[in-house]
Amino acid sequence: MAFTAPPVTAMVETCWQTDLTWGLRRVNRFRGGRRGIAVLGAAVLAAGLLTNGQAGASGVLGTNGAPVPELQWGPCPAGTPERYECAEAEVPLSYRSPRGPAITLAVGRLPAADQANKLGTIFYNPGGPGGSGRIPPELTPGLHERFDIVGFDPRGVAASTPLRCFESSEQAELLGGPFPVTLAEQRQRIRDTARASALCARNAGPLLDHMSTANVARDMDLLRQAVGEERTSYYGISYGSHLGSVYANIFPERVGSLVIDAVLDPVEWTTGYRPGERFHPFSYRLGSFEGSRRALEAFFAACAAEVSCAFREPGADLAAKFDTLLDRLRKEPATITLPGGEGETEVTYQQFIGFTLGALYGAESSPVLAEFLQAVDDATDPAVRLQSPPVAALPPAAPSPGFQQDVYVGPEQGIGVFCADSDNPGNPWAWGHFARKADRKARGFGSQWTWLSLPCATWPGADRDRYTGPWNRRTPNPVLVIGNGQGDPATPYEDAVRTSRLLGDARLLTLDSFGHGARGESACIDAALDAYFVEGDLPPEGTVCEPDRGPFDAPAPTS
Repeated sequence: MAFTAPPVTAMVETCWQTDLTWGLRRVNRFRGGRRGIAVLGAAVLAAGLLTNGQAGASGVLGTNGAPVPELQWGPCPAGTPERYECAEAEVPLSYRSPRGPAITLAVGRLPAADQANKLGTIFYNPGGPGGSGRIPPELTPGLHERFDIVGFDPRGVAASTPLRCFESSEQAELLGGPFPVTLAEQRQRIRDTARASALCARNAGPLLDHMSTANVARDMDLLRQAVGEERTSYYGISYGSHLGSVYANIFPERVGSLVIDAVLDPVEWTTGYRPGERFHPFSYRLGSFEGSRRALEAFFAACAAEVSCAFREPGADLAAKFDTLLDRLRKEPATITLPGGEGETEVTYQQFIGFTLGALYGAESSPVLAEFLQAVDDATDPAVRLQSPPVAALPPAAPSPGFQQDVYVGPEQGIGVFCADSDNPGNPWAWGHFARKADRKARGFGSQWTWLSLPCATWPGADRDRYTGPWNRRTPNPVLVIGNGQGDPATPYEDAVRTSRLLGDARLLTLDSFGHGARGESACIDAALDAYFVEGDLPPEGTVCEPDRGPFDAPAPTS
């Protein structure tokens, strides 16, 4: 337990505030409409719960005396490399009842290569939310040499006790699909999402109300104790950055070396900075669409400077060329030839945005993205109408809830986390308004990101033990915050900058590239990770690392 116990009166007040907020959030979700939002806003303001980020602060301190699980390491599931070991850990369903009903976590370990000189354990989260982290990567060769690296499927996800709402893939698809463009599509998306929420209310069971990141952080602290570590060393990317921020503020005294990469602003993720932002979709608050736009602009700049870029036209404004493509695709889809000439495929406006976004996750995908954009341009130009030559490859599609590292874990498992963590409107029709606002700043990307959180309007779960701040608790060791300075299409670089100032003690490290995540993209970044975890050394203030290769450079030969 990391907190100093407050006076009894303060504990009672905190628990009362938490319970009231939890109840009000349920009112917000199910009453809907402007009147429901206005009543909730007035009630919260009258209760004085919008100060100091405490509206959703948990009444549970630390792990509340929960028993430490015993890990029996053994073989992992078939298909896992032999060097990994796996175990199961039993943790409380609710930390309000630390010896009550329990759930199981699937845990994996990559043992340090040099066990005789092992320095400790690094915990890992791959993002999502809803990402399976049971089989962690080596992070860097140096870290694999000296540390056990431990990952786990968070509560409700994959091989851990799963959150399950649906009996078929057809039911699960009610939570997915392309973002709506027309009014008819909006109506259908809202109807489908409400049906999915009703299925979750009927099928999910009690786990639905215990999916918050705060409970994942409590689980991780039990795992810390289970592996015998005094403090937690950790690397988390994307959503994993939020888990790191939450852990650092619930368990500040237990922070060892903690790295967050591709960083989410924890205030925007949960509540917003101003009272009115509680009633904005959290996926609008985050501003990921602006990060997407900035990454796309970095791609255009690299393309304009590279003769081999297929989308390049000397003297052309590539942003304007891209906007023209969007205009054409809003009128009718394009037909392009598949890789290898094996047939054709239709590309809609929404698919085009999704492919573009997916490619921006890694600067190394730039040649594929350029070829794809030019193929669509050839296929839609009324003056040309070329049958495009086969593209070498389709860009990777944009990630969606339920998918991480090519593993399907059920869309409800990611949605259950971000709806538990975040404040959102109770009226699903608000999403169209915010999507249009976002599209005025980043066309297409605005709708892609904003509609992602629509399920939260009608989601039946609410976790009383979520964490909403404060975010500035002092830690014994500084947190290392990493961001991509030329733009991150999912977690804007500005979030890394802001979070490095928001946390109690942090240092910002920048990669001079675009994409989602910096580890493995730069020898400079990886050397900084080694120095931080092994020696406790931080990079100097203002350090900017160069990537190992440019967007259109050929891959380094493999040995």
